[in-house]
Amino acid sequence: LDSGVYCTQTLITISSPINIVAFQRAWEKVVERYSVLRTLFLWEKRQQPLQVVRKQVDLPWNYQDWCNFSPTEQQERLDSLLQTERQTGFQLNQAPLMRCHLIRLSDQIYKFLWNRHHIILDGWSLPIIYQEVLTFYTSENQGQSCYLPPPRPYQDYIVWLKQQDLSVAENFWRRTLESFTAPTSLMVDRPQVNGSRVQPTYQEQEIHLSRATTQGLQSLGLQYGLTLSTLIQAAWAILLSRYSGESEVLFGVTLSGRPANLPMVENMVGLFINTLPLRVSIPKSELIIPWLQKLQQKQAELQEYAYSTLAEVQRMSDVPPGVPLFESLVVFENYPMDSLSEEPSQLLSVREVENFEETNYPLTVAAIPKKELLIKFGYDTNRFTSDTIVRMAGHLQTLLTTIVANPQQQVAELPLLTQVERHQLLLEWNDIQADYPLDKCLHQLFEDQVERSPNAVAVIFKDQQWTYKQLNEKANQLAHYLQTKGVKPEVLVGIFIERSIEMLVGLLGILKAGGAYVPLDPSYPSDRLTYMLSDAAVPILLTQQSLVDSLLANQAEVVCLDSDWHVIANYSQHNLVSLVTSENLAYVIYTSGSTGKPKGVMNIHQGICNNLLRTMDAYPTTIGDCILHIGLLSFDVSVWEIFWCLTSGSTLVVAKPEGHKDIAYLINLIAKQQVTQVFFVPSMLRIFLQQPNLESCRCLKRVFCGGEALSYELNQQFFEHFNCELHNLYGPTETAVDATCWQCQPRSNDQIIPIGRPIANTQIYILDQYLQPVPVGIAGELHIGGVQLARGYLNQSELTAQKFISNPFGQGSLYKTGDLARYLSDGNIEYLGRIDHQIKLRGLRIELGEIESVLDTHPQIEQTVVVLRGDTAENQRLVAYVVSKDNLLTPSELPRFLKEKLPLYMIPSAFVILSDLPLNPNGKIDYKKLPLPDGASIVESAYLAPRNQTESILANIWQQVLQVSKIGVYDNFFDLGGHSLKAIALVNQIQEKLVLPFQLKQVFSHPTIAEQAELLAACASISVPLIPHLSEQETYETSHAQRRFFVLQQMDLNNVAYHIVSTLKLKGDFDPAAFEKAMQVLIARHESLRTSFVLVNGEPRQRILANTYFHVGFEDLSHEPNAESYILEIIQQQREPFDLENSPLLRSDIYKLPDKQYILVLEI
Repeated sequence: LDSGVYCTQTLITISSPINIVAFQRAWEKVVERYSVLRTLFLWEKRQQPLQVVRKQVDLPWNYQDWCNFSPTEQQERLDSLLQTERQTGFQLNQAPLMRCHLIRLSDQIYKFLWNRHHIILDGWSLPIIYQEVLTFYTSENQGQSCYLPPPRPYQDYIVWLKQQDLSVAENFWRRTLESFTAPTSLMVDRPQVNGSRVQPTYQEQEIHLSRATTQGLQSLGLQYGLTLSTLIQAAWAILLSRYSGESEVLFGVTLSGRPANLPMVENMVGLFINTLPLRVSIPKSELIIPWLQKLQQKQAELQEYAYSTLAEVQRMSDVPPGVPLFESLVVFENYPMDSLSEEPSQLLSVREVENFEETNYPLTVAAIPKKELLIKFGYDTNRFTSDTIVRMAGHLQTLLTTIVANPQQQVAELPLLTQVERHQLLLEWNDIQADYPLDKCLHQLFEDQVERSPNAVAVIFKDQQWTYKQLNEKANQLAHYLQTKGVKPEVLVGIFIERSIEMLVGLLGILKAGGAYVPLDPSYPSDRLTYMLSDAAVPILLTQQSLVDSLLANQAEVVCLDSDWHVIANYSQHNLVSLVTSENLAYVIYTSGSTGKPKGVMNIHQGICNNLLRTMDAYPTTIGDCILHIGLLSFDVSVWEIFWCLTSGSTLVVAKPEGHKDIAYLINLIAKQQVTQVFFVPSMLRIFLQQPNLESCRCLKRVFCGGEALSYELNQQFFEHFNCELHNLYGPTETAVDATCWQCQPRSNDQIIPIGRPIANTQIYILDQYLQPVPVGIAGELHIGGVQLARGYLNQSELTAQKFISNPFGQGSLYKTGDLARYLSDGNIEYLGRIDHQIKLRGLRIELGEIESVLDTHPQIEQTVVVLRGDTAENQRLVAYVVSKDNLLTPSELPRFLKEKLPLYMIPSAFVILSDLPLNPNGKIDYKKLPLPDGASIVESAYLAPRNQTESILANIWQQVLQVSKIGVYDNFFDLGGHSLKAIALVNQIQEKLVLPFQLKQVFSHPTIAEQAELLAACASISVPLIPHLSEQETYETSHAQRRFFVLQQMDLNNVAYHIVSTLKLKGDFDPAAFEKAMQVLIARHESLRTSFVLVNGEPRQRILANTYFHVGFEDLSHEPNAESYILEIIQQQREPFDLENSPLLRSDIYKLPDKQYILVLEI
């Protein structure tokens, strides 16, 4: 092995003349004295590595004279030497594992560099060796003999180690690490990618605590019996907790490893130090001192089992193999090296001692006791930027300083941020004030625009278009009529209507009358509509005659804006006077609720008016601009689309009912009406950008995104097609549509698409669970303050109090969004997802608890949990896991049950029936152990493979669109996870690959492959023969892919790049012989597993053997301490290429580990 990872270096500055020969001889005598300095290690072809001690070795010694170089050149040469030595490393099978360099800089100044491998020595050994070197040097220099008593050999420690009861240690570590399944996240700048092999590059950052703080820490330790090491570890634990958001953290610590019951161990030289995990709980309401004392007690327990190896401890944890237990290490260097420089020898004057060491951890925090405590941060530059480390160092310093200043406070109250950071986060980045006329109401902004442009076209719908004056007059007539019906401020009016011009008249009429509108979507199931009507208690409901029959009985007086208009038309067309103010309600929009029922968000005029005035400032439009309205009225983006347009003088182009689902229709509408501004959720934007005729949409000036995360790839794809602006907006319904904004950059290489900064008169705070602001780069819950906050939730005062909290940093309230976010270094914000059980799917907010609550009402369901599956926006879907009461429940009946109670977008795509929900040791649901849904979970119908060419092509298209591997011709598209957006993608691919007419509505009317194939066959005069079975032959033709792989293999017979290796960890009683027999049955069953490839007349052909021999390898590694590393090395370095002419082209090995654990390796 040749590696510099564990190479340690000590650089000593000597400010006195040196007898070079005597100095070298002193080092040689120390090497002769200690066997560990003459040790090498053998491991090849052995189950256990061996230490071998050489009787005599030649000490590598290098002397150089740099007196003729300038100080700058000397430093450059020294830096180069340090780097070269680190990179050179050591061959562990060659002793000694150390090298010495003595460099003369002047007559009085020397540098001595000692390089060694960490495997032979720990830090505590260093002062012992240096003191003996000085002793021998003095005697050599004076020509005198020197006697030192023989040291206790390191082998005595090895003997002691073998005498320890490992079972006791195992019980301790299993108990300590119980339920810990992943390393504590460091929320770094560049997270580790699975399988990454990037070579770490380390740099250092250091801070010195003030002398007062250092003395304060020492005094605190003396007063309460605490070590300085415990105080450093405590501060780091708090920092990790604040950074990760976890109340329990795990990090590495170094222990001396010198057992107290081994006599003279403190004077022994060798490697005793050990790195082990320290698990720390951060309490919510505990005083600092009692918590510190508990932490010190835990340290003492850890020392008892310091002989355990980290590899052994890792195996005792639930952290998966290959994943580190921790990513940060805290080192306390309390060995007395400073004594060399503080008490100089008469012959050698040591001025400075510096130690350099790199670990294989992304971050190492080393505390070195001095008059001003020194803390060094060694970090991998592939994972951290220097700015991040500088901030981190400041946070650790703040914590330690505050602990000293006020040790009687609670742990949760300790501040993390420096004063400069706090001012920046709370004040500077929120200083976005604008002087808008916030005393006006929404309809008054519209009336102002009517005065400015009465004859401009306000709205276009199908073949209708109205001017601002016409729309205003119609709305005034309705408003006068509604006032006679008792509509006034704070009165809620329902609006149950399809997208139309009447819808706009209804909205404006309600607002002008002083009321607030409550949108009710005609597509909602009757149960949901009944609840909303009852909860809102609307006295009046505006609708259309065609929808009256779909309304269930309710308390509201129904007014039809079409059939009743002859009555309404008798009222005045003039603006009316109402007592409504900007503090009154403007609208109540119902969103998904965790209790199983939707909750009504009460928004006031002031909030939405601030948003619209800000929008007009930021995105100015003219009378010639057209804004497309496609948002459902029951979602708040519709408020923004409609009223931004009608208060800015632009023309609102209203899509037909259900038109928002038809991308081809929308493209034609944009082109026909020359739309300049449009809003898409990102998933819809993706479908839009995949269309072939985007040139017709060059009229677009701005495209807005929101509702879900905008990916870097989608951002790049957009600018490949358009030169117009793309804006990323963020904001929940509770904050009047949007609260932050970001203009996307067309040529940016930054992979992060932020949600930007707060908009005018809005404040953003990213806080931890204790409502403390988190540092830049660290995730926290996003809180929103300012004039756009909703009043709260209708009829839910308790929930309102939970979500709208008092602002701890100023006046007013803050809304707790439940969204995870973090500040970037430039003040922009990155959205990271949901904290709670609420998710966004294709831009629609869904409380998973609401779906669970409805499922729980099913008489055959015992328990339910609903999750969002899928790692990208395109393949995300809802999956419900249910426990049946009587085992008679089938997945297919659950969608029918939910369709009567929930909107379609809230119905899971898959239902998995379980006997029990998996639980973690704390009794909570273990979401990571929920199985992936299979075909049986998604659809009940029996699987039938495609029977002809058209069905095969359709099956391939379905697999790509749905990301489902096995699809039968009678499987239902929507049961497999299909939805309207995926249906659009399906239609596009069918039209492209089959070049046949196929419409979106046909996906809904023909939702199976069999039906679609029959429909397509009727559209074309083509025959669709069944795929024939070939007669038995000696060899068969190869596919294009097989031919390509065969040729590539012949070009390099040693190539293993196309091998697929899978590993599986098993636990329990395992019979290798039975497994081998099972594999033989499997191979006999599948022709592809008995296939080999041969050349026939220069062409590759497939040959299928009637039978073939298959053997499963077995190796017992249950007594091998580094078994998993050994297996990994075999997989990575000892794989052999397959001979394609001899089947089977697969191999399997089983490795036995301790505790009835096995690792199965399968290579194909």
